[in-house]
Amino acid sequence: MTRWLVLALAAASLLGLGGCAADPPTPPPEVVDGDVQRGLRLIEHYGCGTCHAVPGVPGAEGQVGPPLAGIGNRSYLGGRLTNNATNMQRWMRNPQEVDPGTAMPDLGVTEADALDLTAFLFTLK
Repeated sequence: MTRWLVLALAAASLLGLGGCAADPPTPPPEVVDGDVQRGLRLIEHYGCGTCHAVPGVPGAEGQVGPPLAGIGNRSYLGGRLTNNATNMQRWMRNPQEVDPGTAMPDLGVTEADALDLTAFLFTLK
């Protein structure tokens, strides 16, 4: 009987029925109005890959700032802010205000762009 249970669980996981299948990434509720695909394009527009390694962005292999893989699961942003959508947008728009002297420059990120960038970044789990 145990053998059948193991076989059934293995088959379910192969078919994506085991609850562990990867769902398409979605942003958290705070940024549901954000455009994930536009956020991905904005990563290139703002040159984020110059300083950060960003999964899914060709050429984004920077080594100055931390890699952004898994940023959606991190506890803090910039070592100071609790990681949530509001704080991520604040950090992107005004990093020098949050942490004067940080290596993260003020890039002139607009409110709309920060929303879309945050929607994309929160898909990086």
